[in-house]
Amino acid sequence: MLYKTQNPHGGDLYSYPDMLDFSANLNPLGTPLSVQRAAKDSLSDLNRYPDPYCRELVKAIAQFEKTRERFVLCGCGAAELIYSYCAAVKPKHALELAPTFSEYAAALETVGCQTERWTLQKENGFMLDERFCTFLASGGWDVVFLCNPNNPTGQLIDPPLLEQIVQICHRKGIRLFVDECFLDFTDVWQEQSVKRWLSTHPEILILKAFTKSYGMAALRLGYCLSGDERLLAAMSRMVQPWNVSAPAQAAGIAALGETDFLERTRQIVRQQRSWLQKNLSSLGLTVYPSCANYLLLYSPYPLWGELMKRKIVVRNCENYVGLGAGWFRAAVKQPQENQRLVAALQEILEAL
Repeated sequence: MLYKTQNPHGGDLYSYPDMLDFSANLNPLGTPLSVQRAAKDSLSDLNRYPDPYCRELVKAIAQFEKTRERFVLCGCGAAELIYSYCAAVKPKHALELAPTFSEYAAALETVGCQTERWTLQKENGFMLDERFCTFLASGGWDVVFLCNPNNPTGQLIDPPLLEQIVQICHRKGIRLFVDECFLDFTDVWQEQSVKRWLSTHPEILILKAFTKSYGMAALRLGYCLSGDERLLAAMSRMVQPWNVSAPAQAAGIAALGETDFLERTRQIVRQQRSWLQKNLSSLGLTVYPSCANYLLLYSPYPLWGELMKRKIVVRNCENYVGLGAGWFRAAVKQPQENQRLVAALQEILEAL
């Protein structure tokens, strides 16, 4: 748990009860009923330890991802896997993007790693470009962290560029950590994954989670994929053996059977993201295109506090390296919720 430390993330409705939450990028359809039932049914086994090898869950993940079971390691949420990865690798010099998910740098800091950042430019929509490859090829990093699509920008890495990055890391012996936690929300979730290189590029590790895709944030369940079995073994030694609870394992197995649910999710995200972007832009806000289930926006006006007064919370992005005051991220939700956000912002902006 956090102890005398400020929570740097969204989704903290315990501090802000009764709020409509746009700060956490969860599935707008919520949690599938089959997942809820599986977690509930597992409660009859609460007097037993969970399977420390997550055998049935690992088998289901391997089938879902079309990869080998020995390439799969489960964890108590994606965040635990980020920390166990850093603890196992112990890098001295890392490279990440800015802005991006803050937990990479936080985990790297715990092992005394120096983190260098490649700053994405708002002028080109925070897109990664060829200059990054030139920079990557010139340095001596131990590990590179990429988020695809990136958080909070929602931008995907262009496939030819991603392949260049993979090959540079392979040639130079640089580990490549690719966070694909939001990739299932995109229309290119199959084509964009770096899974096809797992067997031939052991330096790659892919991070995935059930948190966002299946609305399972409270259960804490994530997994990673890598062809480096020694790395996965080292990561597993960094955590206690029963780190994935029985309800989480049961819920994960049920979730992986919900392929129709994911397709319905992509459809509503696609439709509502377009509607939200159009209507937020019409209010005079700067809204950046996204391939994920959230939008990054900028306003010179203090919107966060005004939205809070109206029982709506968005993600204040001023603590992201590379952003600052005026930047916000809003999740894509159900139509009536998105309409409420737009109506509240219209009211705020008209009163200025």
